[in-house]
Amino acid sequence: MSGPTKYMLVSLPTSISPSNDKDEALAALRSTITNDNGAVLPFKIPEFKIGTLDALVQQADDLAKLENACQGVVAKVGDSLRSLLEGDEEKIAQQKTVNDKPADQYLRSFNWNKVKYRADKPLAELIDSLQKELASIDNDVKAKFTQYNQVKTNLTTLQRRQTGNLATKSLTPVVDPKLLVQDSEYLETHLVVVPTNYKKDFLRSYETLSPMVVPRSAVEVTHDDEFTLFAATTFKKYSADFQHKCREMKWTPRDYKYVAGGKEEERKEVERVGKEERKVWGEALRLGRTGWSESVMIWIHVLTLRVFVETVLRYGLPLDFVCGLVKTTPKLGKKAKANLDSTYSYLGGNAFGRDHKGRVTKDDSALSSEMAAAGVGAHGGEGSEYTAYVYYDFEII
Repeated sequence: MSGPTKYMLVSLPTSISPSNDKDEALAALRSTITNDNGAVLPFKIPEFKIGTLDALVQQADDLAKLENACQGVVAKVGDSLRSLLEGDEEKIAQQKTVNDKPADQYLRSFNWNKVKYRADKPLAELIDSLQKELASIDNDVKAKFTQYNQVKTNLTTLQRRQTGNLATKSLTPVVDPKLLVQDSEYLETHLVVVPTNYKKDFLRSYETLSPMVVPRSAVEVTHDDEFTLFAATTFKKYSADFQHKCREMKWTPRDYKYVAGGKEEERKEVERVGKEERKVWGEALRLGRTGWSESVMIWIHVLTLRVFVETVLRYGLPLDFVCGLVKTTPKLGKKAKANLDSTYSYLGGNAFGRDHKGRVTKDDSALSSEMAAAGVGAHGGEGSEYTAYVYYDFEII
């Protein structure tokens, strides 16, 4: 089966088979889907504690919202991994495992985690536990990726100061302290970045930009492809005026104070932040990998609860149902869904209009909205299309 994978969880009453047998009901589901449209595997759902009808309707609504939150967290963590791995799809796929195995294998062999989420606990407690766990994963991953982005920004800023042009880079490696007037009570040396095309204009006019500019004090310190760096000396009293006039001429005065050993300190700082960036990158990658795995596992547990709650609401007690996991593609999934609708529309009673041969012609939109508002039958969340049977579809990307 080529292309992206789409999964469906379908729950049907065992009454779809004449014998009421689960295996026969699953075989009936398989024959409805057909091998051409997808593979059907049994999907194990424990028997949970059932509360009141009102509680079940509320839980159906809570689970719909929680599933949306799960999808959101899985997508966000996936985006973070993509950012960390610079969009390398092969590397991203290697990180996206669920419980240390491919997502498809996890789904095929899914077993409810009875240690973490005891099936004998009330549904409300299980939902609350899953919700808190999801929020914790979301917060942890978000915090680590925020930390990484801050460190990365710091490193980029430091690297730019080492490798940028004269208007932005650090001047520590390029300025000879002998060119600066230091420890003078009256004089101050200014470093001015001038576009190389205008260096003659600067040399011709700098002495008259402000009062008390030391004549012939301009010295070319260095240059790059775009700019030339000059040193010029003024009396401190007129420093602010000189810098202001430079800016008016579109020349850039650079703040600089000579510090002994500054060049070595800057080199060490870049090295230190570089090491920190690599360390935090590794931590973020590990947390992203586990966060994606755990959020997908929570998502599938939430879907399991959704199937169970809606099965009870839809088919009633005693619970005699079979649940199948359908593996298909978005294109073939439409055909599989059409087959399901055609075969099991009778389970919806009067929910669907039919022609004289009993075939489905359209769904009753009024009933759809009522069922969705009640949290029943709305696969994919509130306002979704009503189906005559319990149905959820999803893609793990």
